[in-house]
Amino acid sequence: MSGSPPDPSRRRFFRQFASEIATSAAQVVGAVAEVRERSAAEAQSLLGTVDEAIGSGTRPGGRPLAGRGAGVRPEGAASGTGIPDRATGTVAPTGFRTPFRFDADDVLLVIDQRELPDALVEVPVKHAHDGARVIREMAVRGAPAIGQVAALSLALSGWLARNAPPRSREAILKAAAKSLAGARPTAVNLGWAVRRVMAAYATGAEAGANGVEIAAAMRAEADRIVFEATDDHGRLAEHGLAALPDTGGREVNVLTHCNTGPLACGQFGTALGIVQAAHNAERPIHVWVDETRPHLQGARLTAWELAQAGVRHTLIPDVAAGGLLAAGKVDAILVGADRVAANGDTANKVGTYPLAVLAARHGVPFYVCAPISSVDLGTPDGASIPIEERAAREVTEVRGRQVAPVGTAVWNPAFDITPAELITGIVTEEGVLRPPFGPSLAAAVASRDARRGPVPSPVSWTGPAPVSGQATVDAAADATPTPRAKPEPGPG
Repeated sequence: MSGSPPDPSRRRFFRQFASEIATSAAQVVGAVAEVRERSAAEAQSLLGTVDEAIGSGTRPGGRPLAGRGAGVRPEGAASGTGIPDRATGTVAPTGFRTPFRFDADDVLLVIDQRELPDALVEVPVKHAHDGARVIREMAVRGAPAIGQVAALSLALSGWLARNAPPRSREAILKAAAKSLAGARPTAVNLGWAVRRVMAAYATGAEAGANGVEIAAAMRAEADRIVFEATDDHGRLAEHGLAALPDTGGREVNVLTHCNTGPLACGQFGTALGIVQAAHNAERPIHVWVDETRPHLQGARLTAWELAQAGVRHTLIPDVAAGGLLAAGKVDAILVGADRVAANGDTANKVGTYPLAVLAARHGVPFYVCAPISSVDLGTPDGASIPIEERAAREVTEVRGRQVAPVGTAVWNPAFDITPAELITGIVTEEGVLRPPFGPSLAAAVASRDARRGPVPSPVSWTGPAPVSGQATVDAAADATPTPRAKPEPGPG
C-alpha cells in the first residue's frame, strides 16, 4: 500500500494539471507552438533536461531494447529524478505526464508504455505508418490516446506528402489512413480521429488548396482533437467527482481496472481523472488497483501514476476483486471504455464485465467513464462491437519470460462487453448519464455538439521548425492555475 508523502513539486504540478485547461477547443490559434512548447516544458520539469536524459539504448539493468525499433530514446535514468533500485544500481523513472510530446513540429515522441515502470523510453513517430506501428504493438494504448496519436501521425504524413502530385498525395494519405484505422479495431476513437483528419484533407483538396495548405488543415484538425480531449476530460472529471458516493467524511474507496490516466488518455485521464479531481479537491480517496492481466497495465501504469501523484492505493490480483467487494471494502467501481454502443453496452479491457457482475451482486455503483468521442451511435449494441484478439504469447509470457508450456492453446481477447443493464451511470463531459442509455447518449452527443459550436478556422502551419521558447522548470512548476468555470449540468 502506498502512503508516503509525495514530492511537493510533483504534487504541485499534479494539482496544476487537475485544475487547468491549457487551451479550449474554441481557441486553437497557436495550438501547434503551444503543444510543442508546453509538452517540452512538462518533460523538462518532470524528467530533468531532456538532452541529459538520452541514454544508450538499454533498459535499467543493461537489458537491450530489442524489438522496439530504431531510434528509441530511453529517458529517466540519467535525469537524477528517479528512484534508485538497490539490486541493479539503476534509477527508475518518476514523473506524471501524458503519453506523447513534440520534439519538433515534424517529430512526435511517444512513450513506449511497455517499458514502464522500469524505464521511460520515447519512440519517434514521423508519419502515419510509425503511428500505426506504435498503436498496433501497444507502445501507446488507451482509446483517447490512440485517437490523438493517430490524428497527429496522419497529419505528419500530410506534411511529408505536401509536394506530391494531387493524385499521388491522395493515394499516399488514403493508404496511411487505412493503415492507422486497421491497427486496433475495438477502440472507436481511432477510426473517428482518422476520419476527422481525412475530412480536413478532402475539404482542402476539393477547394483546390495546395499541398502546404492541405497539410496545415490536417494538422489544425489533429491539434483540435488533442485540445478538445483536454477540455472534455477535465469536464468529465468534475462530473465524476460529484457522482462519487457520500462516505460521511471517511476516505472513499474506489476500484479501477486497467489504466485510465494521462498515459492512456492524454491530459487528465478518464476514470483516473476523477481520482485526480478528488485529490485536487482534497477529498480523501484510496484506489484499489486491479493488476489487469495479461499486460499488467494496472500494476505497471496505474500504480505508477498514482504513486507520482501521492494518491493512496493498493494493488490487487484481478481475481481478488470478488472477495474485496464481498467484504464491503469498495464504495464505487470506475472503469474506462474503448467503445460505448448506442444502447449503452460498453467494450473495455477484458476483465471489466466480471467486475460489473460482482458490483451488481454486492450493490456497488459501477460507472463507465468515457468522453463522447468514445460513444458510437452507429453501433446498436455490444454484439456489434468487434473484439480484438491478440497473440498467444501475451498470455504464455510475462515480460518476455515463458510461464506456460510451449504449445499451450490460448484465447486472448483484449476486451469484453459489459451490458448496459449492469452500468449505474456513464460519466461524460456532458454529465453523468443514467438509464435508459439510448436516449441519454443521443442527448449527450447533441449537447456536446451544441456546446462546442462551429469548428474554428484552421491554424497556420508553415512547416517544421525547431523547438523554441521552452518554459523554464520553475515556470512550469509554479504557474498559478486558472480556475475553471463550473460546467452546467448535462443530461441525466
